[in-house]
Amino acid sequence: MLDPSAYGPAVAALLVPRVPDLGPGTPNVAVRDLLARLDITPACAAGLWLYHDYLDESHAISQDLPTAEGSFWHAILHRREPDAANSKYWWRQVGAHPVLDQLREQCPALGYTYTTPAAFVDCCERVRGSGTADEEVAKRVQLLEWQLLFDHCYRKTFG
Repeated sequence: MLDPSAYGPAVAALLVPRVPDLGPGTPNVAVRDLLARLDITPACAAGLWLYHDYLDESHAISQDLPTAEGSFWHAILHRREPDAANSKYWWRQVGAHPVLDQLREQCPALGYTYTTPAAFVDCCERVRGSGTADEEVAKRVQLLEWQLLFDHCYRKTFG
C-alpha cells in the first residue's frame, strides 16, 4: 500500500483509498480540477488520471510517452477499456520491467500467481463484471500494479 504522504500534499490529496473497476469505471469528478492543475511528470500524471477513471486524459498523456512507463500505463488503460488485443500490443512494447518482477513477488499474497501481463489481461477478460471473488482478487492485483508503477515513476524522477 502506498503512503500518500511520501508524494507531497498535492499528490496525497489525490490518493484517496479506492479500488478501481477492471473496466473503464466512472470518472471521479470531485478531483478533476485538482488533476488538471497538478504540476507533475507526465508518467505520474498519466497514472493519476487513470486512477480516477479518466481514461481519455490518461491516454492522451501515455500515448505520447516514448518510455516503457508510457507503454505500461497505455497497456493498463486499454485493458480497462476493455480492448484486450490493444492492451497486449502495448504490453509487448513494455518488455521486461522491474514492476513486473515486483508483481510476480507480491501477487501471491493477494491470491493470484502473476506470470505475464498477457495472462493477467486474459484473467481480467474472464472475471470482469462477474461479481465473483476472482474479480475482487483481480481488482486488488490491478490496484497493486497501479501502486507499484506509480511509485516507480515517482521515484524515477524524484529519487
